Amino acid sequence: MFLFKNFDRQYWIRIGLLAFALFIAFASLIYTNQLVVKLGEREQKLIDLYAKGLQSAAQAEEVGTLSFLFQEIIQANNSVPVILADSKLKPISHKNLVIPSGILKAQENDFLHSEIEQMATTYPPIEIEFMPGVKNYIYYKNSELLTQLKFYPYVQLTVIFLFVFLGYLVINNSLRAEQNRVWVGMAKETAHQLGTPLSSLMAWIEIFKSDENFTHKEAIQELEKDVVRLETITSRFSSIGSVPVLKTENAYETIFQAVEYLKIRMPQSVHFEFNSSVGVHHLIAINKPLFDWAIENIIKNGVDAMGGNGKIKVDLAQFDQSHLSLDIADTGKGMSKKVQKNVFKPGFTTKRRGWGLGLTLTKRIIENYHNGKVFIKSTEIGKGTTFRIFLETKSVSG
Repeated sequence: MFLFKNFDRQYWIRIGLLAFALFIAFASLIYTNQLVVKLGEREQKLIDLYAKGLQSAAQAEEVGTLSFLFQEIIQANNSVPVILADSKLKPISHKNLVIPSGILKAQENDFLHSEIEQMATTYPPIEIEFMPGVKNYIYYKNSELLTQLKFYPYVQLTVIFLFVFLGYLVINNSLRAEQNRVWVGMAKETAHQLGTPLSSLMAWIEIFKSDENFTHKEAIQELEKDVVRLETITSRFSSIGSVPVLKTENAYETIFQAVEYLKIRMPQSVHFEFNSSVGVHHLIAINKPLFDWAIENIIKNGVDAMGGNGKIKVDLAQFDQSHLSLDIADTGKGMSKKVQKNVFKPGFTTKRRGWGLGLTLTKRIIENYHNGKVFIKSTEIGKGTTFRIFLETKSVSG
């Protein structure tokens, strides 16, 4: 339960960090858009002033006044593209426009005319009157800087999202690698610690066997079974974190034996059903101690979900020419969507006393060591869950 709460806390911390990043991104977007609006208003005012300057310059009688208007107002516009045209949209002059190189004079007029039409769709032209009855119009559009700034927030938002995404991946992979190192270290240390009492038990068994006065021979047989079991467990733990040796085994016999072994060790109120359409001519490359461990983890998980009372159904079948499917179903309480999403993650458990390692190790054993696939095939609240394992196989004649 503690690990479940801890996992839940980590989940909400990540959600909080993501929400904070989104807040920064959208706040930055809004602020930049406000800058774009203000700059657009500034450019519009500049064009208004430009138009008034042109009109005043045309009507100015004093040379000094004309020089001041020309230098301080008209020439000050070095960024906003403008075109002065007559009432028939014929270009008179232009400023801050990039004319394509290599075009003829007639083509230039066509280019300016198309620019006028485009500008008119963006901003209404400013009417000026150089002399009574003669009206001209100033057409303009956003400066290159303002155009770039309009797209900048979206580029900025994309970069922020990319940065957050990469940061999340790095942190997530780092946490996962750290968790893997912890589990591997714990597993190997457990295997090491089991070695000493195992050696001692084996020595005591030999002593009992050599003692002619020792009459409880059946006890020695049970002790030997327990020692074999402990050796298997030790082998499992010591294999974690290293590349296991795979051997070719008969698929049907291996899985049948694993189920039978667990069947007699589960409560009598748990009923087992084993079905197979595979037969005896399919081989799988496995590390038997680890593979049996994976099967055991899923079955024990199902027994716990049923509260020690229900049915475990195991179905082995050929999925396609190169894969077998192994379905392990229970009649337990089923899983919610949240549990389904996190059930294979290290440390996740819904049990009051659990480490959240069983299904994590199962996924690692099947997918990392046996090149297979394990997932939840189906689940329904109150009716049970079915796990499916895919394994590579090959058929042999005879």
